[in-house]
Amino acid sequence: MINKRLAGVITVKDGWAVQSFGFGSYLPLGRPEVLAENLDRWGADEIILQCIDRGDGGPDLELLGRVSRGGLSTPVIYAGGIRTEKDGRAAVKAGAERIGVDALLHDSPQTLVDLCGCLGAQALVAMLPVSCAREGAELAWLDYRSGNEQSLSAELKQLFQDGLISEAMLIDWRHEGSPNAFDARLLDAFPLGDVPLIAFGGLSEAAQLKAALAHPRVVAVAVGNFLSYREHAIGKYKQQLQELPLRPHVA
Repeated sequence: MINKRLAGVITVKDGWAVQSFGFGSYLPLGRPEVLAENLDRWGADEIILQCIDRGDGGPDLELLGRVSRGGLSTPVIYAGGIRTEKDGRAAVKAGAERIGVDALLHDSPQTLVDLCGCLGAQALVAMLPVSCAREGAELAWLDYRSGNEQSLSAELKQLFQDGLISEAMLIDWRHEGSPNAFDARLLDAFPLGDVPLIAFGGLSEAAQLKAALAHPRVVAVAVGNFLSYREHAIGKYKQQLQELPLRPHVA
């Protein structure tokens, strides 16, 4: 069986790592590169570095450079400010193994075709803030900039069907930052059954992570705020999940 992954998420705003609550309120944590070094040392399988305030400013290449100079052995997914093929190439050159895209999926699906052409589908992850009103309901996809929700667009579905994006990160944005609150209905409501999923938002307890990782469509779970509450949280999670096909923790 292919190993599944436990990823650590670092949310960055104004250049600082922050605790995020529903992407609406924030508490400072410190320097992102220090948190990345901790996650690397503690045995995260992946580090997701999401800069939530880049807008049209492009990727934060200075931050990526600082993280890269830390000599991490853990792969980094970078998200934030990717607007063009050039931005994607620059982020990878600065140290990201893969890039996450969000606003681009709303604004310019064609750019994803160009990004796939130069980086490959394996380098692209769709960051999808979603919610589900009720069992069996269609997913509502949030555009952070406007605050509006819509159904997953036909253009987005086509990108997945054409194999241009490797994975979808389903972000339970309504419960992000709230302990033990992830809405597991999101996993079944995602309409494309062959797309590998990363679960994120409101995941704090080992039992939640276990349930999500046992889902056949889930290849990774991502934890953000709750890794900041105690040292070696990654290792402790992995000890509690040792019967699952996770990469083993290195003490």
